[in-house]
Amino acid sequence: MRLIQFRDETGRRRVGWVTADGNGARPLAGVSSVYELAQRAIAAGSKIADQVRSLAEEASVDYARALAEGRVLAPLDHPEPARFLITGTGLTHIGSADARNKMHTATHGGNAPVSDSMKIFEMGLEGGKPAPGQIGVQPEWFFKGVGSCVLGPGEPLPLPGFALAGAEEPEIVGLYILDPQGRPWRIGFALGNEFSDHVTEAQNYLYTQHSKLRACSLGPELLVGELPQDVRGKSRIWRDGKIVWQEDFLSGEANMSHSVANLEHFHFRYSMFRRPGDLHAYFFGAAVMSYSAGFKTKPGDEFEIEAPAFGKALRNRMELVPDEGLVSVAAL
Repeated sequence: MRLIQFRDETGRRRVGWVTADGNGARPLAGVSSVYELAQRAIAAGSKIADQVRSLAEEASVDYARALAEGRVLAPLDHPEPARFLITGTGLTHIGSADARNKMHTATHGGNAPVSDSMKIFEMGLEGGKPAPGQIGVQPEWFFKGVGSCVLGPGEPLPLPGFALAGAEEPEIVGLYILDPQGRPWRIGFALGNEFSDHVTEAQNYLYTQHSKLRACSLGPELLVGELPQDVRGKSRIWRDGKIVWQEDFLSGEANMSHSVANLEHFHFRYSMFRRPGDLHAYFFGAAVMSYSAGFKTKPGDEFEIEAPAFGKALRNRMELVPDEGLVSVAAL
């Protein structure tokens, strides 16, 4: 089951259940957001899928047209954006260590000592998938921002003037809500473009937080239920109407060094991340990146991330935003 958030032709917000052919969506009656839908499910003690089936209208709307017209929104948002926390992890995929190591070698040379990144990846291979009920090794972790940094399909990704570069990071994102008792519930999964400045990151991995550039994109669709063990997709870059770079990517636990449950534990173990009513988007890490392949992006490039398990592709164009210069702080 896959869901979308969209605006109908009158501008009203709706939630839709994507039809089997992937081009239509059955609107849900009585809810205008996935956030409301999740709250309904919690209050009723039911699964989201059961709520969707009970609320779905018979007629369907033209989802493909809504997407083309820019009326499809990010698949999850909060009415108070500051209560939607965006975080992530890395070095969680079999291919991610190779990508990070290529960055390390390109910047520091082939004879550079083994990086801390590679050490963390090896720790994940050894202890990232503990037995059920057990706690494994902790992953890399970072804070990206809050809901105001999340962009939907088709929205431009801003490349700040101070950035040294900007490029895609195709990832699967876990989407969560906290119930009134502060218990985390997973709503589902979505495709995401974590979007980072890998040139800054490669200079020194203590710059990883600065490299995140804050903006990211999600969608178009939210996958309800369990994540497939083996997810296969493609990451592409379009320039002037042509594909100038593409690569297959693998995700799902069969291709990861950490289990989803282990990643979730190390995120939600902090009580401040269990505030009732909050939402969380947790990026699970990228297996491939154009930067690691030596490709240089430029403003105007369009990133496309696609995986059949998630329906239609996520597309966002990178646009240069002028540097604001020195930001000074005044004393009160």
